[in-house]
Amino acid sequence: MTIARKLATTAAAGLFGAAMAVAAPGVAAAADPCQLGASNVGPRTCATTEFRTAPAWTLGNGVCVGMLSAAGVAYDGPLSEYHVFPGTAHSIELRVTQGFSPLGNFAPTLLACDVTAILDWRNLDTGRSGSVSHFIPAGNTSSRPFFMHVDSGPGRVALTLRTDRPSVPATTEVFVP
Repeated sequence: MTIARKLATTAAAGLFGAAMAVAAPGVAAAADPCQLGASNVGPRTCATTEFRTAPAWTLGNGVCVGMLSAAGVAYDGPLSEYHVFPGTAHSIELRVTQGFSPLGNFAPTLLACDVTAILDWRNLDTGRSGSVSHFIPAGNTSSRPFFMHVDSGPGRVALTLRTDRPSVPATTEVFVP
């Protein structure tokens, strides 16, 4: 092999490598799987709307006074295969916790009771409605939230968090992309 040919091969490899380094990354389509949170590689980042409800007050097992707190995210999806709810789209993921700890995770949790949380929802744009419920033990505090999934479809969705015991429900409205 001549020196000229070696130089030409090296130059061609260098130019090809430079072109690969400068090339723009692939663009994901809206139907491609996404992940909650930011992503600069892999699945695209979902379009999201984050929200939090006011506390829902309840009387738990017997005379226990309890407080349910909920926060969540509405997303467009479909979620990637590595998520808790893979493949879901135009839905809401809700994190439900009980009570509060005045000194953080280093003190006992107050206002936590064994209750069944009920989430009533209604899509104000499509008219779809439903209810999701699950038993939440007093141990599910802010350090161990319980996750609930609402398949509401896109649009404005009214959410009401209550319990199966006497309670003061909390209501909020969220936009699902």
